[in-house]
Amino acid sequence: MKRLLAINNYHYQRGGSEMVFFAHNRLLEEAGWEVVPFSMQHPLNLPSRWSSYFVENSDLEEDAPLFHKARRAGRLIYSLEARRNLQRLLEQISPDLCHLHNIYHHISPSILPLLKGRGIPLVLTLHDLKLACPAYSMMNGGEICERCKGGRLHNLVLHRCIKNSLPFSCIVLAERLLHNLLGSYRKYIDRFVVPSRFLLEKLVEWGWERRRFTLIPNFIDPGRLSPRFHPGDRFVYFGRLSHEKGVAILLEAAARSGSSLTIIGTGPEEEALRALAGKRNVAAKFMGHLSGPELQAAVGAARAVVVPSTCYENAPLTVLESYALGKPVIASAIGGIPELVRDDTGATFTAGAVEELADLLARFSRQPDSALVQMGRSGRDWVASEFGPERYRQQILHLYGELGIRT
Repeated sequence: MKRLLAINNYHYQRGGSEMVFFAHNRLLEEAGWEVVPFSMQHPLNLPSRWSSYFVENSDLEEDAPLFHKARRAGRLIYSLEARRNLQRLLEQISPDLCHLHNIYHHISPSILPLLKGRGIPLVLTLHDLKLACPAYSMMNGGEICERCKGGRLHNLVLHRCIKNSLPFSCIVLAERLLHNLLGSYRKYIDRFVVPSRFLLEKLVEWGWERRRFTLIPNFIDPGRLSPRFHPGDRFVYFGRLSHEKGVAILLEAAARSGSSLTIIGTGPEEEALRALAGKRNVAAKFMGHLSGPELQAAVGAARAVVVPSTCYENAPLTVLESYALGKPVIASAIGGIPELVRDDTGATFTAGAVEELADLLARFSRQPDSALVQMGRSGRDWVASEFGPERYRQQILHLYGELGIRT
């Protein structure tokens, strides 16, 4: 039996990267692998027989006492605890390969030399732009920002890119400078998995070697989702309610097109978005957080799903989930999104362009139901053929084989 050491900061369903992390592990277990997780302690963690090796929670809250802030800040830069705990774990197991996901700021790259020193092949799936942008997203002040390109990392502090906080920005700058000096990612990672061609090209543009990357799109299992192809009369957004997700743009476009919306999710912009909907007289239902059958039912009742992001999205699972549920997608043409939207599955518009989006909402409202049903079927067929679990597993195992793991 092959053994995978699977490493991610969080061991609970926190976001899209955790969805990929757990689904990836489940696919390998179904293929006969033993998966050993290494993560951070958290009250919401899923149970694991290996949890005694997990590192202490190192989330850095603004209101924490100064001593705790200083102690945790050091861990975010280089965690000696993670290295010690992993050393203890490796005394108990001998993994054939280690697949890492998000390790930044919590587990930290301190573990990479330890793993490499034992001859364990290392694969890192990239869920964001962290290897280029210390602030993950290449955004500042609500706008796309690439000021740090070419090594101009002082901009991180100058523009307070981390939570608009000078101390947090200084910590992350220190982290980046240290790991650049140590060559933590360049020296120790054997292969980076990227879910979108956009991410690959952006990292190459920022100085990374193309040969280091393998393009393997994210996946979902359409068999776990029941499609409802017949369109409703409302457009649906589901996801985080934060500025970079473009929900305010969607509300403005709905006001101009007279469209009805269902907004699913929570986040820092929720109150402001509710106020905007009232001010612009948009027929918007704010549903809060939904999951499981409730979320599927709400999305299934959509005319189309709208993904109006203004940031460099990587490969949002929202698009694939919408297709699996039989819904067309209207999305902004930014980041990796255009790779996931075809003319027969939806439409794209210029990110931030309210009038373009308003025109698309009006067009989809006028289209015959039969046309939207066909788009929904095309989307689901595309997911099943190109973004399903078996195809993903084949690509991952092929990559592992290239690194010397006979599967």
